[in-house]
Amino acid sequence: MSEKKEQPQIVIKNLWKIYGKDPKRIFTKKMQDLSKDEIQEKTGCIVGMRNISLEVERGQFYILMGLSGSGKSTLIRALIRLIKPTDGSIEINGKDITKMNSEQLLHFRRDTYGMVFQHYGLLPHQTVLDNAAYGLKIRGVPKGERYAKAMRTLETVGLKGWEDYYPGSLSGGMQQRVGLARALANDPDILLMDEPFSGLDPLIRRQMQDELVELQEKLQKTIVFVTHDLHEALKLGDQIAIMRNGELVQVGTPEDIVSNPADDYVQEFVRDASPAKVLTAGTIMESPKVLLYAWEGPKTALTLLRSNNRKAAFVVDKGHKLLGVVKESKLEQLLNLAEKPKGIPLSAIKKITSVTEDTIVEDLFSIVSENPYPIPVVDENNKFKGMVTTDQIFESIAPAADEGGDND
Repeated sequence: MSEKKEQPQIVIKNLWKIYGKDPKRIFTKKMQDLSKDEIQEKTGCIVGMRNISLEVERGQFYILMGLSGSGKSTLIRALIRLIKPTDGSIEINGKDITKMNSEQLLHFRRDTYGMVFQHYGLLPHQTVLDNAAYGLKIRGVPKGERYAKAMRTLETVGLKGWEDYYPGSLSGGMQQRVGLARALANDPDILLMDEPFSGLDPLIRRQMQDELVELQEKLQKTIVFVTHDLHEALKLGDQIAIMRNGELVQVGTPEDIVSNPADDYVQEFVRDASPAKVLTAGTIMESPKVLLYAWEGPKTALTLLRSNNRKAAFVVDKGHKLLGVVKESKLEQLLNLAEKPKGIPLSAIKKITSVTEDTIVEDLFSIVSENPYPIPVVDENNKFKGMVTTDQIFESIAPAADEGGDND
């Protein structure tokens, strides 16, 4: 019997936000078909969000992306009802927050969300520890317990030893870490991040992105992250929703967005995106012509290599786990032994650097330069899935290179 699929943690259906007098008059067939500008011209109402429907799975890193005025920040604020939608529903963990009263909403926010915004919102006259513990203090958590939790989250974000300093003595990146620690101290179900790194210097921003990727690998939180930066979206997101004029234009994985932009608006967004930063080893890998099994005798293995005109091949065990690579010369040496082995011994197999299917092409370049063999691709259990050759790597990024060479 198949296992029942878990319901998405966030389900948004037909969500609208209209600013202006008598917004319900927009919900006629005649009005709904008009553009945002036409609606504003005819009614004076401004469309903040227009018929948005999307789902976010538990543990997913979900990016909301668009230019200024696209509605992305309006949407993330609607998720915590800082903005009350005009129509539609927002279900979080199966509960429709659009139907909650003020008291229900207050408790739900405290128990469900952690929030990190561009402006850190730290209390300047309180220590780093007090700032990290602030949300817990508001919830009435006893002092000893809240400080213990805050200390753990400060250590998680790399601020151990800074707990007695004040925000003014910290760099922008460190202040943002305090904001992140404060959001995580509650152990929230969902982390909402609205342009959290946009005020940082480029180098610090990249560092914070790397740290967030590492942190998410450890914590597996559901994260809804707003950005206008494509490269940030491609680096961080499992799923990207691109918005324009309050509407969803395209939803997909980073690879979907770059490979198949839905329209000219999305095409313009991704025009400068390098395929090497998006395409993965799993996308470009292929099956080897020869795959050897550790229990095969050296004579069988050598015959397979020579019949396929190969000098080396990958070796797997009975669980299809990668053991490494064996060369023709090693197999010949085994055949010359007085007591010939029944299989291919581990001593004859050379260990080799492998990658997982989600490794981006950009990260393969350094491995290629140090490795004379194709790069083996494995899953999280080290089971062999395929291989990537140097030719495949360069062919995968060739379209971007070709576009720049049309005028040569």
